[in-house]
Amino acid sequence: LTASALSRRLPTEAVVWKAICLASCFTMEVIAPRSLRQQPKQPYSKFVEAGCPYREDDVMAPEQAVSTGTTIMAIAYDGGVVMGADSRTSTGDYVANRASRKISKVHDRICVCRCGSAADTQALTGFVVDYLGQHAVELGKLPTVNTAANLFKLIAYQNADRLMAGLIVAGWDEKRGGQVYSIPLGGSLHRVNMACDGSGSGYIAGFLDANYRPNMTKAEALTFVQKAVSHAMARDGSSGGMIRTLVISKDGFEEGVIEGNKLPVGP
Repeated sequence: LTASALSRRLPTEAVVWKAICLASCFTMEVIAPRSLRQQPKQPYSKFVEAGCPYREDDVMAPEQAVSTGTTIMAIAYDGGVVMGADSRTSTGDYVANRASRKISKVHDRICVCRCGSAADTQALTGFVVDYLGQHAVELGKLPTVNTAANLFKLIAYQNADRLMAGLIVAGWDEKRGGQVYSIPLGGSLHRVNMACDGSGSGYIAGFLDANYRPNMTKAEALTFVQKAVSHAMARDGSSGGMIRTLVISKDGFEEGVIEGNKLPVGP
């Protein structure tokens, strides 16, 4: 290229300066990360489709699940078992039922104490009652307490991440006599002489250790259970109402109730 042609192709200093000025007039658009972008504000605490029939207070502050924050226990004595429980069922801070039954019949001479989610424990008990009934028909005789406890354990363990259920299975059979099985959260199974569970159990752990002794009589075991549950009800806000007791022996069931104004230990 000649000098004249090259001078025509190369921009002059004025042209370069003009280009710089024009470029400075435009701002570069910066794409912010998704986490920093302005998200559209939801008017509700969770996603609600248009035309949702629920009231605003239901969506913003939904009710908590019904739970049996409770005190349940069972003890084996010389000749059978004694089971006891309070009767308060709560929904958050609200007492949904002050006279509920937390001791459920599973089969003849076999019962279960339930704590945790009321829905979970009721559904689990219903399955075991059905399966154990079929098993008894096949055997042609009464099922053992150990079989019932293993059925509870099997379902609770296989659904440990979906259930909130603490159980105490107790009863009497001809093979092993009075038996108590504890099935805490997670679905493990333990045969014990005495079991206590629920939100009130921590308040009476010292009382149980200090006053329990093996081979109690029926009257001594019943008095022990009544005092223990009443102590828990006096301290635990999720336990209250009445004390329901159940004695299971070879003679069958003996149910008892102590009303809330006649408890052996007051608050």
